Amino acid sequence: MSTPEAPPQGRIAQIRQAYTITKRTDRTIGLRLLAWFLLVGGIVFGIGWVVGGGNSLLGIILVSILSVLSGVLAALIVFGRRAERAAYSQVEGQVGAAAGALNMLKRGWKVSPAVGFTKSQDVVHRVVGPPGIVLVGEGNPARVRNLLNTELKKTARIVGEDVPVSTVVVGNDKDAGQVPLPKLVAKLRKMPRALKPAQMTPVLNKLKALDAMRPQMPLPRGPVPTSAKGARRMMQGR
Repeated sequence: MSTPEAPPQGRIAQIRQAYTITKRTDRTIGLRLLAWFLLVGGIVFGIGWVVGGGNSLLGIILVSILSVLSGVLAALIVFGRRAERAAYSQVEGQVGAAAGALNMLKRGWKVSPAVGFTKSQDVVHRVVGPPGIVLVGEGNPARVRNLLNTELKKTARIVGEDVPVSTVVVGNDKDAGQVPLPKLVAKLRKMPRALKPAQMTPVLNKLKALDAMRPQMPLPRGPVPTSAKGARRMMQGR
């Protein structure tokens, strides 16, 4: 029996793996990074030369170092953005992709993947954070809406009127009010704040009671991560 491949150790190994994954969907990533490195590095070198960096050997060395560092920084920024876009494109449309994105939320957020789902693999994830409770659905739009409405009624009944409960449907149909997967996390972060950190504990306790009453159902097929570690692995293509 073969054992699963261990994740790469060290920052360089992680960057190398991220580059490999990004290149699967972005064949020009290498040329783009080189272009940004040369462009920004050249601009910085030119500015440094004009302001007097080329008048001495020490000045040339300092300007050269600064231009290289600036070029590397620019390339890393561009790489980070394109790597994130590539990761989303590789998991978009898969069951659990939204859960993977939601688990990128940091402190102050509690993500519960697949609190509700259908046999057709329509899924509802629950997020508790500053906006209150947000139910995120992914799958067939019509079925997801029905599933969200059912889950919304259950949640609102147990947490009370003081805690806002809202819904979001993941998808690319803007006319229907859907939110694209790459913009999901930003959407939640921009929602109006309605719940203070001290209020989250009693809300989470109430939700635990709700979850305890749920019938035991098998999870739908697909990469539905149940932890931030699992989510990161899914978003990284592992």
